[in-house]
Amino acid sequence: MTAVRGPTSQTAGKPRKSSEAKKRQVVTFEDNRHMTRLLGRHDEHLALIEARMGIDAHANGNVVTLTGNDSAVALARDVLEKLYLQVAAGEDISSGDIDGLIRHKRSDAPAAKGMAQIRTRKRIVTARTPMQSRYIQAMERTDLVFGLGPAGTGKTYIAVAAAASYLERGLVDRIILSRPAVEAGERLGFLPGDMRDKVDPYLRPLYDALYDVLAPEKVEKDIEAGIIEVAPLAFMRGRTLANAFVILDEAQNTTSMQMKMFLTRLGENAKMVITGDPTQIDLPSGQASGLVESVGLLDGIDEIMAIRFTGQDVVRRDLVARIVAAYDKFESE
Repeated sequence: MTAVRGPTSQTAGKPRKSSEAKKRQVVTFEDNRHMTRLLGRHDEHLALIEARMGIDAHANGNVVTLTGNDSAVALARDVLEKLYLQVAAGEDISSGDIDGLIRHKRSDAPAAKGMAQIRTRKRIVTARTPMQSRYIQAMERTDLVFGLGPAGTGKTYIAVAAAASYLERGLVDRIILSRPAVEAGERLGFLPGDMRDKVDPYLRPLYDALYDVLAPEKVEKDIEAGIIEVAPLAFMRGRTLANAFVILDEAQNTTSMQMKMFLTRLGENAKMVITGDPTQIDLPSGQASGLVESVGLLDGIDEIMAIRFTGQDVVRRDLVARIVAAYDKFESE
């Protein structure tokens, strides 16, 4: 792996309005061939770091000059050095990876010491927030994990990536993905078509995640062979799910009875991840959510962890994070 040369720094005399003097740091990278991928097309990666850090950044060949307050410049340098090592190791980086690295380095949480990763043959999925790191670590350490929080926090995608990794490494024999279809009552009879036509629209997000972390031909082959199963929750009744990585998505729309049924399917050498947003319950008024109930009932049991995401963990794009924050503020008031 190509090393990063130590940067040189010097102080520019003009102070900021905040009374903290501007610092200028010149960071020199050893291999000029990696710079295009590091900086992004038209320096878009560097522009993102500028915007996130509130600094000025300019690149010239293999040299990047950073100007701003001392802490922001130091953080930007750390981010660039880490990204350079990833690029030099042959990894691709995206704006999401940069945003995630900045979030980790800004966090004081223990998870900020390292960004957890999930590796499949097709891609490396890197945690973009400290809570995502905790989520990945929880799946490694325990057999039953609840992922709770708003849309856009990566709850389902990361769980599917973990399932794919477990399957490729031979740690499980199959993947089972499930959702309650058409609200909680799974009222499929009124929809046109055969059973697959009826349920596929509700399971599509699970298929999308699978195709993103596994080769499409492998997904198709494994679905035909029964190694990967994507089915509505009603299909889980009466089964024992052993030697499998099992995911229940949109679990806030399960009833108490459905959730108990699903939890008791867990067999030997199985991992189970249950995801949902307790603020988006579509059950009839007055009916308790099986997800909310189960998290409370199982609190404190060994081998069960609940990871709670917030609007700060939304990674889709800034606008989605602001929408979630606006709703949270409205509901709290």
